[in-house]
Amino acid sequence: MLVAIGRRPNTGGLGLDKTGLGLNKKGQIEVDHRFATAVPGIWAIGDVVPGLMLAHKAMDEGIAVAENIAGQIGIVNHAVIPSVVYTHPEIAGVGLTEEEARTRGEIKVGKFPFAANSPAKTNRDTDGFVKVVADAETDRVLGVHIISTLAGTMIAQAAQGMEFGVTSEDIAYTCHAHPTHSEALKEAAMAVTGKPIHM
Repeated sequence: MLVAIGRRPNTGGLGLDKTGLGLNKKGQIEVDHRFATAVPGIWAIGDVVPGLMLAHKAMDEGIAVAENIAGQIGIVNHAVIPSVVYTHPEIAGVGLTEEEARTRGEIKVGKFPFAANSPAKTNRDTDGFVKVVADAETDRVLGVHIISTLAGTMIAQAAQGMEFGVTSEDIAYTCHAHPTHSEALKEAAMAVTGKPIHM
């Protein structure tokens, strides 16, 4: 059973009242795209700012804010931050869900089950699937969702590709080692156009 009761930013004891920095309705510190607050010289990242409350998001924001403070350009693309539910099997996703994508326009969806993946079958670990959601016109990948014992590891390839505007065709035509679980992502991308090999 998964119980998700939510979390709140832990801003107590930071002395924000002495800085003149207020909180929004959710108790978060508002920042701009550079992670600067409304008070000059005060920057904020991680769980105290709006967005996903994930350690890897906070780590990337930490690097970006340090670069911004140093006068460089530090950015985080919040649209491609992967999330993982550490259950067995794991559930991982990056980008838009199929439902979210449908509200924005026409999409194509490819899905591939681990029951058809060679190493998953060999290891008797066939629960789950990979789903690729792509824009119907441009083929740009809008979201990838994986259920597998290796989902948390596999989602990195999808996030990296989406960071650079990958299409489902790009993933489908990228050679993946065989036999590996990552082939399921390739097959799901191939399924976007109805051409998976092993189904």
